[in-house]
Amino acid sequence: MYKGFNKMKHVQYIHTDASESLCGVKFEMNKYQYLITGRVYDGKVYTGLCNFNEKWDRLTLAQRKGLNHRYQLGCNCRIKPCYSLPCFVTSKNECLWTDLLSYIGYPGHQSRHYTCIQQKEGFCSWYRGWAPPDKTIINATDP
Repeated sequence: MYKGFNKMKHVQYIHTDASESLCGVKFEMNKYQYLITGRVYDGKVYTGLCNFNEKWDRLTLAQRKGLNHRYQLGCNCRIKPCYSLPCFVTSKNECLWTDLLSYIGYPGHQSRHYTCIQQKEGFCSWYRGWAPPDKTIINATDP
């Protein structure tokens, strides 16, 4: 578990609807490891088709690095989806997410290979780097 320890110390069950037509998710138990996102309500963990759920081995290297190191650097940032052009950020703490503009849709190149992080100047921007991140801030000019 990456987040949520303050709400749930131990997760034994994950609740979802019975079928995909009701937005339920099917997991192959004891066969794969998964990254499962969802919400905690009334002491239970819930997930569904609208949440991001993926087999761990299908995550990109950037997503794995993001979960382990980089995503925490974007906690003060907000990702703003762009559904049609033109799109603009309206504050310095926003990253414009444009994956929804392509015919491929979600998950697109941006969400699979970039991280929205806060830069030294306080602005949020997309980052794609291969060097291990600085513990506090990543400079956008890193490789």
